[in-house]
Amino acid sequence: MTAIMMVAALGACATPDYPKTAAEAPAAPAVQRQAQQQQAAPTESAKVLKRKIAIGRFSNETRYGRTFVRSDNGDPLGKQTSDMLAARLVESGSFLVFERPDLDKLVKEQALSGGGDIVGVDTLILGSLTEFGRSTVTRGGLLSSTKQQKVDAKVEIRLADPKTGHVFFSASGRGSSSSEAGEVFGFGSQADYDASLNDKAIGAAVSDVMNALVVKLKERPWRTDILKVEGSRLFISGGARQGLKIGDLLTVMRPGEKIKSGQSGFNISLPSAEIATIRVIAQFGESETDEGSVAELVSGSLAGQSAASLFISERKGG
Repeated sequence: MTAIMMVAALGACATPDYPKTAAEAPAAPAVQRQAQQQQAAPTESAKVLKRKIAIGRFSNETRYGRTFVRSDNGDPLGKQTSDMLAARLVESGSFLVFERPDLDKLVKEQALSGGGDIVGVDTLILGSLTEFGRSTVTRGGLLSSTKQQKVDAKVEIRLADPKTGHVFFSASGRGSSSSEAGEVFGFGSQADYDASLNDKAIGAAVSDVMNALVVKLKERPWRTDILKVEGSRLFISGGARQGLKIGDLLTVMRPGEKIKSGQSGFNISLPSAEIATIRVIAQFGESETDEGSVAELVSGSLAGQSAASLFISERKGG
């Protein structure tokens, strides 16, 4: 009878021997990225022109990692979060992403290679890692034990107009990652410190905020400039890699007068005027940064207009 009771007691307190498993956001990062890419990808019936964006300051506002910050590495967690966000935006295929955190290195390299131009962007992304924490929970029985490690992270992101500095949108994302290991009778997996959980939690938080970010960025108006006018032909910036196709109709706009508002302190542009419609007939260039398109005048006139004062925009409804 005593032997039977001992077997029953051991069975009640034992936990199964299972390998370390990771639990992150409700959907795996790969699944989240695939969904975000599908949302960002243009459909056959919808033309999507790529906006120019850059990630500016992205800092670690938590206490975690501050003692490990080195002068030659700046802010490791902040830079890691910035790099993850940049990678997601590039993967979406819907934006031209430009470098800003390492801008000083680019300027020095351009000076060594004979110069170059830093391209301006339509939207500047600013943000920070505002919450980051690790916890470890150990549960033990008579002859068994389990150990769970969990990491939680939160990122805050703001979108700003680079011309005015006005922040027009903000969003936040949360992510978590955990691993658990157990032992029975001294056998089983060991739950050592898992540094990869930090990366997974931050990655999950970035993925969580991506959908709202992509939707808002796509709402920003797309526009480009006229490079040159030759009779009824126009050479404009932007080509196939930015979403333009041969046959696309675009609008030539004359910007409205800018007047400073005494109420807001901002320069307010009066409504722009549509002066012509053009059609893309050819494209040229070898990369996203040097490509252009040739367009022909379909309606309207550019007579008496300075090409430098005009801009091209998407045609409403077309």
